[in-house]
Order: sequence, then structure tokens, then C-alpha cells
Amino acid sequence: MARAPAARPAIKHLDGFLEMLAAERAAAVHTRDAYRRDLTDFAAHLARRGLAPATADAAAIRGYLAALNQRGLAAASVARRLSALRHYYRFLQGERVRADLPTTGIDRPRTRRHLPRVLGEAEVATLIETAAAAAEAAPGDAAAARRHALIELLYGTGLRVSELVGLPRAALAADPRFLVVRGKGGKERIVPLSARARAALAVHLACRTERAPAKPARYLFPSRGRSGHLTRRRFAQILADLAVAAGIEPARLTPHSLRHAFATHLLAGGADLRSVQKLLGHADIATTEIYTHVLDARRRALVEQKHPLARRRSGG
Repeated sequence: MARAPAARPAIKHLDGFLEMLAAERAAAVHTRDAYRRDLTDFAAHLARRGLAPATADAAAIRGYLAALNQRGLAAASVARRLSALRHYYRFLQGERVRADLPTTGIDRPRTRRHLPRVLGEAEVATLIETAAAAAEAAPGDAAAARRHALIELLYGTGLRVSELVGLPRAALAADPRFLVVRGKGGKERIVPLSARARAALAVHLACRTERAPAKPARYLFPSRGRSGHLTRRRFAQILADLAVAAGIEPARLTPHSLRHAFATHLLAGGADLRSVQKLLGHADIATTEIYTHVLDARRRALVEQKHPLARRRSGG
């Protein structure tokens, strides 16, 4: 006889915590679901020891983190669980459920920061030229026009893929040279649009209007799916097809790699870090600084390959 699944342990004030995330921090549904899963896992761990999250102390939290390490979770996953606990206990403190913060003094696990894969400027130019040529060769082809507009916008603005595919028509500001983008946490930022991106977007919208003149879509890149707009998965497929057409290994071309290219190429061209941070919508400049590491690696390689002393040491 199959064993019935164990009941989930009750977590005091969980619903209130999740409601706060939605109301005050504009946390997305998938973010709230992740917090719920993390706290439920924490509660299950404590329940086996006769404890509960609302009253757990620092020792119990450290024991849970140690158990996660024993289970083989990556440092980044453990750090995310700790972040969820910190937010939960700050909420309990703010609601005066408890006076202390048991996560104080618990260090975040060290995680390895992988340098992003970056496409070269010539490779990006080839991608854009390939998309533009296909759109020009088939006037009125909505799919080709959309693909060209997508890559021009992504590389020209550095938007997150979720921001790009979910752009509403209202994002087109009164000044056509800019987009109004709502990023993480519901924060808005103004992003400039290049003349090339504006032109490609205009062709895309004209094709959309021809197909459905009486019913303007809510989104710049609409879809018949449940979300109403192009999905990230479908966009990844579009990029993979474009990579093949441009002679680039598809695995190297992702929406995120183009965002990386946008940031790295700006810094290589002399842009200051603060400006790039604002364009990318990073809350913390430390997140933007990873792109300086990419540039540092390139500069070291340049010196090793081109400096006269380096050539002598290598026998060149």
C-alpha cells in the first residue's frame, strides 16, 4: 500500500510575508513561489527536530544550512535559501512577532562568480546584418521584421530578456528616442533607443498593423499564448535560428549573452560604470563590476600577445 505524502508543516505568518513581498516589493509570482518553497523546506527540516520557523534561533538556522551542504546543494542555492530566511525574519521583526534577527552574524556562502561569455563586436554586427538583410529581402514578412527588431533592441538597450519580450506598447515614451522600462522590483528606468532600433521597431509595428489593423496589441511583441506576449523560450529559439544563419555557434548566442555584449562593449568604448549600471537596471554597482573583470582578462591577453617583452619570452 502506497504511503500517503507527509503533510506540509504550517509556517506562521507565511501568507502575510508573501503578501508583503507582492504589495511592497512588487515581487513576481515566481519569486514568491520560490520563497514559499524555500521556507517550506526549512520548516520541514525544523519539524523533524521539534522546532518551528517562527521561533527558530541562529543555531537551528546554521544546522539547516549545514544540512543543505550535506545534501550537495550548490553554494548559490544555499545562499538563496539564506536570503529567503533573512527576508522572512526581517518581516517577523517588523510585525513585532519577534524582537531579534536570528540570521544576524550568519555569513553568506561564498559563490564562484563565472565570467559571462561575451560575443565580439564583429560577431554581433554579423548577427544584426543577417537579421536586417532577411527583413529587407522579404518586405512585409512579420517574422523577419520581428526578429530584426528584437536583436536591434536587445543589443541596443541591454534589456533583460523578460523586460524585452514583455514590453508593453506604453513603453514607447512620448519621445520616440527612449523606452520606459519597468524592471526588477517594479522600478522604472529610461533607456535610450538608437536610430537603428527605432527604425527596426517601426517596421515591425507596421507589419503588425497590417495583420491586425483594428485590434492593436497590448505588447510590442504579442503572442497568442497565455501571457499575451512572446515567451523567453520562443525568443531563445529565434536567436538559435539566427545564429545558424549568421554562421555562429548557437550555444554561444543567448539573450543574456547579448546583454553581456551590450555592457562589455560600452565599457570597452569608454562608458563609465555608473552609466552602464543605470542602463542595465542593476540595483548594486557590484553586479555591474563583473563586466570590468571581462575587460581585465581581455587586456591581460592583449598585453601577453602584443607586448614586445611578452613576444621575446615566448620566442616570437
